[in-house]
Formats: sequence, structure tokens, C-alpha cells
Amino acid sequence: MKRNSVAIVGASETTELGKVPTMSQVQLHADAALNAVSDAGLKLSDIDGVATGGHNAVEIAHYLGIVPKWLDGTSVGGCSFMLLVRHAAAAINEGLCETVLITHGESGRSNLGRHGSSIFPSLFQQQFERPFGVTRPPTMFTIPVLRYMKDYGLSEETLAMVSVVQREWASKNPRASFRDPITVDDVLNSKMICYPFRLLMCCLVTDGGGALILTKSERAKDLAQKPVYVRGTGESGETPMISQMGDFTSSAAFKVAGSSAFESAGIKHSDVDHLMIYDAFAHLPIYGLEDLGFVGRGEAGSFIAEGNTRMGGSLPLNTNGGGLSYMHSGMYGMYALQEGVRQMRGTAPAQVPNAEISMVHGVGGMFSASGNIVLTNVAGD
Repeated sequence: MKRNSVAIVGASETTELGKVPTMSQVQLHADAALNAVSDAGLKLSDIDGVATGGHNAVEIAHYLGIVPKWLDGTSVGGCSFMLLVRHAAAAINEGLCETVLITHGESGRSNLGRHGSSIFPSLFQQQFERPFGVTRPPTMFTIPVLRYMKDYGLSEETLAMVSVVQREWASKNPRASFRDPITVDDVLNSKMICYPFRLLMCCLVTDGGGALILTKSERAKDLAQKPVYVRGTGESGETPMISQMGDFTSSAAFKVAGSSAFESAGIKHSDVDHLMIYDAFAHLPIYGLEDLGFVGRGEAGSFIAEGNTRMGGSLPLNTNGGGLSYMHSGMYGMYALQEGVRQMRGTAPAQVPNAEISMVHGVGGMFSASGNIVLTNVAGD
């Protein structure tokens, strides 16, 4: 993909976030879509490409009254939206469509109008893991994190610092689900869910959604919002079974998706001003920092604990509060992308000064899939 040839021109979340007992899943998709269309200064009739994860893309298009030229329903869990941005940019560059709407909506808390899993079921996982009790995210993610803690000496206190720092960012965000400061003791004294995860190390369960609109950069300059350019992308997958990871302390999918994004964007780690790493559980920013190459193996916990990802730190991370404190309706990737766009527009509640490059990283299906998007507000290469 040619760098910066496609731009995000519309970005918005649902009108309400958190607890939305008045909207079904498809209504959340539509609410986010209409907000994004308005944000871009466009009409639904301008949309000729529709993509979504965790829902039937045809149903979303039909509900909105769109007869598209291009569809994508890739659903690999929470990072689906990173992959969809990549696929949409490729489709636009190829001339398959001109203006793509990517939607997300999930009634994770109120459970209205949901229909099954947001990720394709893994037959392997059903045969070889579920019979032994590895059934839900807390029981899956504990397997690799316990190995990581043993191999690298990561303490529970250091792991808890991830949640503490995320809450500091959330305190600046009026839309965040939880904003009150927390301490390491608060985290470690919260309810045990599945060792080592306490309640405050686990993602929220909320209702909400978001939508993005992409088009060619040449057209973006004439639209309502400051363009946010797609500079680089990457995607990968490793295994649908957590037990079959090649290395419990590292994700092969993270590494491939990350290296592809860096290479396609033509940037170095030092060029990244702002970073979003999917944080369904507190250990994921640790894996992300290491597998993306920002720090060495076994160093990410101390890197966070020492304040490097805090406000004013060397690498602002998860500046919306993340899935631990901002929002997590089940597939968090859309919210991470929204924050990346806000930072590049200069409109984020906790804005990183002079930020020009944002990397947005996602994970899906535990460690099974990964997607990375590099965003920039600078049109040139």
C-alpha cells in the first residue's frame, strides 16, 4: 500500500457508552455509523463500501439502506477493525470502492440483540481445550502470563501498575467508565477472578460501538475533518488455541503484524509519538511493548512501573484509559482506533503535545490474531 494514500475522514463512537439498555447490537452499529457520517460531513449515499467485525456486514448495509460495491466481514476478535482498516485501504487503492464505512456495535453489558460469538468458533479449541476447563478469556490468558511471570520474574505488584497507569489516563477522559484513581493495593485487594488476575486487572463489560470512514487522501482534503492518514499496516495470526502458542511469553502474531506495520510505514520506534496497545487484561501491554520491539524481553513491566507510559512519559500509552478503564464492549479494537484518530486530530481529552505518528495495536481471540495500524496527521512521506 502506498503510504498516506488513504485517510480516515470520519470517526465517532456511539452517542452513549457504558450502559445502553435502549439499543440492540445492530442499533449500536447504526448509531455509530450515523455519527461518523455526520462527523465527515457526508451522507449515507456517499458510502459504497461496508465492513464490520462480529456481525453480518450485509445486515449492517441493509439496515443503513446501503447497497455497497465492496463488503468485508472479517471477524477475528477484538483486532478485527485493524484488519478491516487495512483491507479497506487496499480496496480503495485498488479502485474497488471509494468511501468505506467500518462499524462496530456490541451490547456486551445489556445483551440486547446479540447473536452468538463475535469471533468464528474454533473447532480445535472446542475439541482440545474446552473439555479441560479452558473456556473463557480469564482461563485462557492465565496460561501464558503465568509462564511469563515465572521466566521473567514479573511480580503481581508490577502487573498491577498497568491498571494504575491506565486509570490515570482515564481520569482525564470524561467519557471513561471509571475515572477515580486507584493504587497497587486497590488492584491487589480487588476480587480474585482467575490467578493472577484480580477484578481491576480485567477489562470492563460495556455497551457501545464506533465507526470509521475512509476514502482517498485527495478527496479527504475537501471534507469536514482534518484528515488522518493511514501510513502503515500489518496483520497476522498464530493459533486459535492458547495451548499451542510457540512461546507462551511472546506472540508470533504480534511480531509479524508489528514488523509489517513498521516496514510499510517506513518508521522507527523512536518516531512513534503515541501508542495504543489492546488491554483486555493487564498483561497485554507488557506483551505488546516487547513483541512490537519498544523494549527488550522481560523489560516491559518495569518500563511501565517506572512511569514511561504515563502522562509526560517517553511513550504515552493507552491515553483514553484503555479497555481496563475506558470501554470494552467485547471487541476493543475500534475504541483504540478512535483514540488514535483523536490524537492525530489534536482533539483527545488527554492530548499528547505535537503528536504526529500514532501506532494502534490490536489482538483478537486471545493471542490468535493481531493487527497494527500506523496513523499520521502529516500528508507527506
